[in-house]
Amino acid sequence: MNHNEIHHPATPRLNLLVLRCRDIDTTRAFYEGLGIPFIPEQHGNGAPHYAAILSDGLVLELYPAKGEPDNTRLGFQFGGEHQRIVQDPDGRYVEIWE
Repeated sequence: MNHNEIHHPATPRLNLLVLRCRDIDTTRAFYEGLGIPFIPEQHGNGAPHYAAILSDGLVLELYPAKGEPDNTRLGFQFGGEHQRIVQDPDGRYVEIWE
């Protein structure tokens, strides 16, 4: 194998998404209201945060923002065909299919 070549799996899968939040407790409550349970975590001396493991194995983490929160747009599928779009406490648009 050439040193410049890196072996990649045929189909990469997203396994971690970190959201930076003004108030992680308020944001956690919002997403828990959608049915996503979080647990508190802290790695070593790092910032306390919350983590949830979604059904497809994606880890969703909420960290305190060190400035303005990100503007990531999210979508969650709860098995239905009806879509609604809401905003979380940090102003991110969240698509919900139920």
